[in-house]
Amino acid sequence: MNARLPLPPSLYADTAVAPVATPPLDTDTSVSVAIVGGGYTGLSTALHLAEQGVEALVLEAQEPGWGASGNNGGHTNPGLKHDPDQIEADFGAELGRRMIEFSYGTTNFTHDLIRRYQIPCEARQNGTLRAAYHLASAAAIENTAQQCIRRGMPVTYLNREQLREMTGTDRYVGAMLDTRGGDLHPLSYARGLARAAISAGAKVHGETPALSLRRDGSRWRIETPRAVVHADKVLLATNGFTDDLWPALRRTIVPVFSSIAATAPLSDEVARSIMPTRPVLYESGHITVYYRIDQQNRLLMGGRGPMRWINSPHDVAYLMRYAERLWPQIKGVAWTHGWNSRLAITGDHYPHVHEPAEGILISLGCNGRGVALSTAMGAQLTRRLIGGAKAELDMPVTGIKPIPMHAFWPVGVATAVIAGRVRDRLGI
Repeated sequence: MNARLPLPPSLYADTAVAPVATPPLDTDTSVSVAIVGGGYTGLSTALHLAEQGVEALVLEAQEPGWGASGNNGGHTNPGLKHDPDQIEADFGAELGRRMIEFSYGTTNFTHDLIRRYQIPCEARQNGTLRAAYHLASAAAIENTAQQCIRRGMPVTYLNREQLREMTGTDRYVGAMLDTRGGDLHPLSYARGLARAAISAGAKVHGETPALSLRRDGSRWRIETPRAVVHADKVLLATNGFTDDLWPALRRTIVPVFSSIAATAPLSDEVARSIMPTRPVLYESGHITVYYRIDQQNRLLMGGRGPMRWINSPHDVAYLMRYAERLWPQIKGVAWTHGWNSRLAITGDHYPHVHEPAEGILISLGCNGRGVALSTAMGAQLTRRLIGGAKAELDMPVTGIKPIPMHAFWPVGVATAVIAGRVRDRLGI
């Protein structure tokens, strides 16, 4: 039997809306589409399938939102990691254009869905700042901004003085503001997606890990601890918690921990002095730091931390020190929570969609942009699951290619984090 694990000790776990009932699957069942993974990708796909009248069943090893979906920074950021020009160079003018339009539209898609289903998750769309504290990084960001502006996007490049007004610190020399970005309460959003999917007709089962997957005649057979699922089609949406359910898939991504520390609510005066218009911000550095102020005036600082589970803000003390460097007025403020979860990084830093066998669809590797991207992918994957290969996606469908030397990823990540911090300090 599967041992239920508690949620990570996050601010979100203490403040989220109540979960919808997602009892373990205990009866053999047959379904059109079985979805393995109850994060944003799986839940959004289940919701969109149910909207189309397709039977969908989600199998989640813990509870919806237990992984990174319920424990991320809460940013809804548009776009992909690579610049628009690079995307078109990598995938050609036609697919590249569709990838750009899709990925930069994911935040509007997500916030529209939240409004449509009235999901209570503290959602706001006050913009995303991609900020630089070195001149070389600022020049790269300005180039990105110009690429977006040429394509008619609501993007502005901001100088040091404008950024000082928006962030309350003189740390940054330049930034790109995309007004489509925003933030939300990640666990409340995951639970709201689960509730919406169930209300639309999907079935969602927590504490039900998929133990094995194999072909059984013309259908697929999934064994769980208490029951067997037969499905016409299967979506694997396990991201940073991908295991060996499908051969070699685990070796196509690097699971990386991203950590967050949160303060107690700040006074209105202090909160206004930091981020008066409440955008979210992520830094353009070798090691990304990201932050926001939530609707209760808490400062949430995120970044790379230990490649293990943490349970205290003191496990990521560097984030607290960095926050005090940015805003000396918060010295002495209580830091109440520190937590992390695993996200999935791909070798090329693009999301990966695979179709390794008939009736099997795989989506993973959001590379730290999963809130909006994985939500919008739910509609894309639904189109493919219903229409088959003739239903084109706005993302490439590629073969499974394991990352070379994958067994050494823990050492590689730790080394990269140390080197990145040194390079960021030196400005190189």
